[in-house]
Amino acid sequence: MERTNKPHEVTVELIRGDIARQPDISTIVNAANAWLRIGGGVAGAIHRAAGPGLEEECRPLAPISPGEAVITGAHNLPNDYVIHCLGPVYGRDKPEDKLLASCYRNALMLADREETDSIAFPAISAGAFGYPIREAAAIAMKTIHDTIPSLQHVKKIRMVLFSEKDLQVFESLRA
Repeated sequence: MERTNKPHEVTVELIRGDIARQPDISTIVNAANAWLRIGGGVAGAIHRAAGPGLEEECRPLAPISPGEAVITGAHNLPNDYVIHCLGPVYGRDKPEDKLLASCYRNALMLADREETDSIAFPAISAGAFGYPIREAAAIAMKTIHDTIPSLQHVKKIRMVLFSEKDLQVFESLRA
């Protein structure tokens, strides 16, 4: 399940699990809504686990635009930080492929600027925002691969997939 890219010693992992339960990861990524509120899906799980302080900290950072990423503390989560990304709504936010890639790239660069050693992502936009999982996975994996050479501090990148089917799609795209 792990692959190490030797030039920068970054490990990329693919697992099935709950993004809000990654105690060995410094930074988790929230597939946020524009107003950074509790919402459903990933945002709901993260906000419920983090407690009300997360929404309070998010309030002055909102709204964000598709492709944008902002960072907060993790509050009651076992992590140091939460990076909130607004993925594109498939078929509405254009150009959706570039906006989705921006989510991953901006989150990775923000985590690196904060000198975190590890980051975990959900499949951004592949749930309620309707992005087809195969296309979303291809963009995620390519962007992660392309961004790794720019990272100085991040040593572990984990994709946390909600379903076995999504995990299989990501695994099939692995080089």
